Amino acid sequence: MNSKQSVPDLRVIRDEVKALSAYHVQSSSGMIKLDAMENPFTLPADLQTQLGQTLGALEFNRYPGPGIEALKAQLVDYVGVPAGHDLMLGNGSDELISLLSVACMKKGAVVLAPEPGFVMYAMSAQLMGLTYVGVPLREDFELDVPKMLDAIDLHKPCIVYLAYPNNPTANLWEAGAIERIIERVSRYAGVVVLDEAYAPFSGDSWLSRMRDDPSANAQVILMRTLSKFGLAGARLGYLVAQSPWVEELNKVRPPYNVSVLNAACASFALEHRAVFEAQAEQIKWERERLFTALQNISGLTPYASQANMMLVRLGLDPSDAGAQKVFEALKVHGILVKNVSKMHPVLKGCLRLTIGSSEENDPLIKALGLICAQMH
Repeated sequence: MNSKQSVPDLRVIRDEVKALSAYHVQSSSGMIKLDAMENPFTLPADLQTQLGQTLGALEFNRYPGPGIEALKAQLVDYVGVPAGHDLMLGNGSDELISLLSVACMKKGAVVLAPEPGFVMYAMSAQLMGLTYVGVPLREDFELDVPKMLDAIDLHKPCIVYLAYPNNPTANLWEAGAIERIIERVSRYAGVVVLDEAYAPFSGDSWLSRMRDDPSANAQVILMRTLSKFGLAGARLGYLVAQSPWVEELNKVRPPYNVSVLNAACASFALEHRAVFEAQAEQIKWERERLFTALQNISGLTPYASQANMMLVRLGLDPSDAGAQKVFEALKVHGILVKNVSKMHPVLKGCLRLTIGSSEENDPLIKALGLICAQMH
């Protein structure tokens, strides 16, 4: 028997795939987990029992069917889908982003987005063989409209992604800037995807503009997820657009892309939406409390947020090394956050903090105060 270990030949793997890095999920065992913008609250005990009974009664021997249509009807009502528009479900927003890339995968097609932004915009485009173009944000995290318009005119991207609010900067961009981008992209029949993943915590939604002025927003697709609503583990995303868009996108959607488990969890959550909406209000209250507390820590600059996360810059050592030092120090305190300092130059010296419960935020505030005091 030949004991020599064989080495596979990977030449069949595309060069574009080899050049990518896999999405890394940090180990959070035993930590206060504030790195992934998750809802910190679990279901009340009585609802856990009810959900267990609901899931136990599902027909796992059947492919998803009527339950999916019932969930779509619930979401149409919950969202307030405008007349002339339709809704499509996805296995999380990530799948919807991939399906958009598949649907628009023409030769020479370009996808464009501001940076820093959600990493899956670029990754999905590159995996599907589309060209990705990133346009840097201004230093204040606002859209650089002249550069965006110049890049749009140059590349004529089939898809422009605008996260509203943005990840990781957590801010809502100026509506006038977005309108100019939509108008420019609409001239050549491209599409602008408004990603409202953080809608439960935001002070605005583009949906009202789609409803009030459907003509100006005919080339807009609104995308959301129930992950931030409180169902990160259920993987359920959806998009809303004028019906012809949804009709075409449904052609590239796998027929059973949403499982009966996902659909039942989402339907159950919508039936008990008051519980999740109350949790969102608590998170927003904690967000303001955390912002005020961090403002009082010398050496930290927190940025106002419209999401369930907050960006902070380290003034004492505003470098990649300084951010990593504080990141590691927080881990010693049993707290896991996201170091975004190397993600983009405008994020130099920055960490991203998920807004947790008071029981999670209090240790974070205390730890950051101690760490910053020691760095003086």
